[in-house]
Formats: sequence, C-alpha cells, structure tokens
Amino acid sequence: MPITGYIPPPPIPPHTDHPSVFFIPSNPNASTALSTVTERLHSRLSDEPTPIGRWALEHKLMRDTPSCLPASASQRPTQPRYMQFLSLTYYPNHGFIYTSQPDQTTAHHQHQQHPGAVTTPAQPTPTPSQQQPPSPAMVMTTVPLPSCSTLFQHFVYACQPFWCHRHTVTVPSGMVYDVGDFRVRVGDVRQTAPTARVRGTVVEVEWRGPTLAAAIAAQFLHRQHAGNAPESGEGADADDDSGIDVMFLPEGIAEADVDAEYAAVAALIREFWGRLGIEGAREAILVPDVGKEVKAQLRRLQVQGKQSLGVTGATEPQPEEDPDPDAGVDVARQFMEIFRFNR
Repeated sequence: MPITGYIPPPPIPPHTDHPSVFFIPSNPNASTALSTVTERLHSRLSDEPTPIGRWALEHKLMRDTPSCLPASASQRPTQPRYMQFLSLTYYPNHGFIYTSQPDQTTAHHQHQQHPGAVTTPAQPTPTPSQQQPPSPAMVMTTVPLPSCSTLFQHFVYACQPFWCHRHTVTVPSGMVYDVGDFRVRVGDVRQTAPTARVRGTVVEVEWRGPTLAAAIAAQFLHRQHAGNAPESGEGADADDDSGIDVMFLPEGIAEADVDAEYAAVAALIREFWGRLGIEGAREAILVPDVGKEVKAQLRRLQVQGKQSLGVTGATEPQPEEDPDPDAGVDVARQFMEIFRFNR
C-alpha cells in the first residue's frame, strides 16, 4: 500500500562508485596497447567480457601563463596552476572542471612569523632545477554540459594573457565491457590540439559489486528529492545496484568506513589489472580527494537523520536540472590526474 505523501524518486543516472584509470603511453609512430588490452580481457580472465556499448571523452588542459615562462637563476620557479575541463558520454548531464587552489603557503608563513623572532642566516638560493614545487591542491566542480564548453571558450578568448591552452585530448570511440563484477572501458587517447598525435591507451576499471558508497549516494538522492522519506521501504523502490537498502540510516557508519572501502576496492581492482599483465601503465586510483563527495553526503545524511526522527511525511521536492551533480567526480579526478601529462 503506497504511503501517503511519498514522492517517488527520479530515475538515478549510473553513479560510478569505485572507478580506477590506467594509462599506457605510446610513441607517436608506434601502435598502441589497445589490441593487447582487448585480447587479454578475453584470454586471461575467468569471466568472458560482454561488450555493452561505446563511450567517449574530451579533456582540455589549461595552465597559468606565468608558470610556463622560464624562471631566472635568482627567481623561485612559479608553482603551476591548472584548469581542466572534462566531458564523459556516460555522464551526459554535466561536465567536470578541475582547478588549482591559489598557493597561500608563502602568505601564511609571513603572517605567522613573529616580528621579534630571530631569523637564521640566509641560505644559498637553490637553482630552479633543484626546487620541486609541490603539486597544487585541486577543486572539483560540475556544471551543465553546455556551460562547460562556454566557460572553456571564455577562458581561451577573454583570459588568454593569464591562461594558455596546453592541449586537448579525446577518446573518440571506446568500447565498454562487463566482466563479472567489473565494468571496463578501453579506448585510444588522441591529442587534437595543439598538434594531432596518438598519446596511448586508457583503461577505466570500475567495481560494480555491492558498496557502501553507492548506498550512501542513492539514499542521499532519495532524500534530496523527497525530503524526509519514511524509513520503511514500502511504496518505494528500496533496491539499488549497490545491493544495500537505500533507505537505511547510516548512524553507525563513520568516514573511516568509507576510506576503508575505497582501499579494499582499490586492492580488488589492482588484482584484476595485474591478471592482464600490461606493462608500463600509469595508475590513478586513490588520488587526492577521492571519495570526498560521498563522505560529505554521509555527514549530511547523519544530520538529516537526527533532525527527521518521528517525521512520516515527505516535503515537496525542489526541481533540479541535474538529479545527481556529484555523479562521476571520482573518475573525473582520476582521468584528469592522468591527462595532465606533466604539462
């Protein structure tokens, strides 16, 4: 019997829960590893790969102009800042923008230094080749897909003195396979700007088994749509691809549990990849901030759970163009860590 006032949730787009990205570089005039990866998917695994479709991506990298200029012998090299734009065909509702945070290390140090502190003798200034600036912290944002292209064009034309377009790479026509509890996307990476060339082969391996992260994301979407939904799954589709009831209240779950799950699934993915025996691949799995959005959703669910005790109705949902703006952020981070190519 349907529960009065309950609003069924909208269709939930596929939410990649535990992805990973591997990249096998190739020389411009050599063949890529695509055929090798495809052959080994069929010959070295106990589960037969089932082709289920195609996929594509486009990645655009921008870098701040000052960091591209050569530093003088007496000048500290500028820490590079990046702005990256990514679109994935299997996340059609939004594009991903990954930007460097401003470097505030020097300003913070100067602010904290006491005026009367004793300074140590000046040390010889290391040469630019001796200094290795740390990688900047990055911030992930999702925007509607048309806006992603518009913002890129804005920075190319309006902010050209401050940002330079380093490259554009695409996967024009990749293949998608289901292999047991894994989904594998493979494709050749082709650079289209500034010059056309083949960069290598990229492989995304996604764990599709039951996960806590998927359950948290699914319940968060239900709550976003229906407000304080009833705890019972009656009248709602309580089953989800996560294999966990989406209506549970995660009161006893900590962020450490999410981190532990990511580490455990990373081990499963590395074992899967190891069976293929592909040499020379770069890996992006537990990159900085992976799982950040899932843990933020968990915190909000825990707060909402305490505030909604005893509530049996549902509030009017707020319409949203993108039903799941956080979908795909982890795999986007992984792709963009790979596709910077030290540029």
